[in-house]
Amino acid sequence: MAVRTWIESWPVYRQLRGSDPLGRGRAAQSARSRGLEPRTETADRVAHSVCPYCAVGCAQQVYVKDGKVIQIEGDPDSPISRGRLCPKGSASTQLVTGPQREQKVLYRAPYATEWTEVELHRAMQMVADRFLEARRKGWQDVDAKGRQLRRTMGIASLGGATLDNEENYLIKKLFTAAGAIQIENQARI
Repeated sequence: MAVRTWIESWPVYRQLRGSDPLGRGRAAQSARSRGLEPRTETADRVAHSVCPYCAVGCAQQVYVKDGKVIQIEGDPDSPISRGRLCPKGSASTQLVTGPQREQKVLYRAPYATEWTEVELHRAMQMVADRFLEARRKGWQDVDAKGRQLRRTMGIASLGGATLDNEENYLIKKLFTAAGAIQIENQARI
């Protein structure tokens, strides 16, 4: 590499000789950086969504190319987050594109050592059957003194931090209507 070529590739030289004396623009970029383009440039469309992690409701722009999510960013038009996302929200692309995301329902029978694939309809029916059976087995109509209880001790709910206010509201209503009294959320623990 010739000395002149080396000096011209040096950011301080470009900064002092070029039109960027403060070194905040092109003078600070390498040739590789100048050749890069944002992933969002090649997106086919942008879908608007809300971050799934907490109840704040930060708006997101979901960039889609060929039917697959390629990038998720904060929506600058949102009055709530003004285009900003927390670290969890910024990493939400991994929720839909991560290799660890399960794409099918897996079931491990009691005492089994292997997981088996189950159809979604069958899995939902299994959950509903077990929920109703646990409710029935743990049902308490009255206490020892004859006072009306109408509750079940057979089911409980522990909500996660990825649920928003609306989901938590509906879950609370569901479990309360089912007679559960142990209803909690990760945000309060």
